[in-house]
This record gives sequence, C-alpha cells and structure tokens, in this order.
Amino acid sequence: MTDHSGTRRDETGRDEEVGMTFKVWLRGWWRARRTAACRDEGMTTSEYAVGTIAAAAFAAVLYKIVTSGAVSGALESVIGKALDAPF
Repeated sequence: MTDHSGTRRDETGRDEEVGMTFKVWLRGWWRARRTAACRDEGMTTSEYAVGTIAAAAFAAVLYKIVTSGAVSGALESVIGKALDAPF
C-alpha cells in the first residue's frame, strides 16, 4: 500500500522507512564490531608475562595439593583399587 508521500506502509500501517533505517544502523553496527575484532592482534608482552606468572602460580598450587598426604593417599588408594580389580 503506498500513499502520496512516497513512503510505503506495511500491514500494520507503519512506515517501512523506519524498519530500513534500523536495518542500515544494525548493518553498520555489526561492521564496526567485525572491524574492531579484526584489529586485535594478540597479547602484548606484559599480558604474556602476567599470564605466565599466573600459570606458574596455579601449577605450584596444584603441585602442593596433589603431593599433600591426604590427596596422595587417596590417589594411591584409587589406583590400587583399579589395578586390583578382578576381570
């Protein structure tokens, strides 16, 4: 349905220009997001340093937990039961 002003209206009487304006805006927004994502070239040296220190600290904590008496005994028990399982 077309009126004399040249704007088209859909079944509900809304102008189609409003929908097209949103689509154009949305297309531009997505284009900007893709461009921003492509510009990210990876971590900087300081980010690598912080990540490496965090990974080393996490490994140290895990090592202390696994080598503690309670966890070590539990692991030995589980492995012993698995090896002594009847077939």
